[in-house]
Amino acid sequence: MSPPGRPKGEYRSAQHEGTPVSDDALLLDQRGIAALIPHAGSMCLLDGLLAWDAQTIRCRATGHRAAGHPLRTASGLLATNAIEYAAQAMALHGALLAQSTGAVPSPGFLASARGVHCHRLHLHDLPGALEVVAERVAGDAHQLLYAFRVQHAGEPVADGRAAVVLNPALTSGEQP
Repeated sequence: MSPPGRPKGEYRSAQHEGTPVSDDALLLDQRGIAALIPHAGSMCLLDGLLAWDAQTIRCRATGHRAAGHPLRTASGLLATNAIEYAAQAMALHGALLAQSTGAVPSPGFLASARGVHCHRLHLHDLPGALEVVAERVAGDAHQLLYAFRVQHAGEPVADGRAAVVLNPALTSGEQP
């Protein structure tokens, strides 16, 4: 978590891109991430925050190999699930940005994923950690556009763009 008083937009990093990081060097662990996003238990797919700034977030995930993964099918964990990993990174990014300004995070809903390219069929057979990167391309108080990529050992696994619709009415308790 970023310390109070950190200048807005300053890049925070626990490691250089592509290098393994120990749990001690993470900015947030899975428990800290789960406290900030609306995904609980095994559906919190990210287990480490590696770096973030006003435009970009980098996270780590290692649970993709688990036989009990909540998104795993009889044929394994399909690479299309990389979209969910990216969506969770986007949710965490929004929560961190809100937290850094003292605002309440606005609930968001994945509206679309476009230009998605899966570079492989499965995720479960990758032996090491996944790196999930999301970059905010555009947005306002109502919608956001992110470009994302999921990689393993520096090699692409999946990439694309995702649109998120924000609903500030839900933050205040109003009915949509």
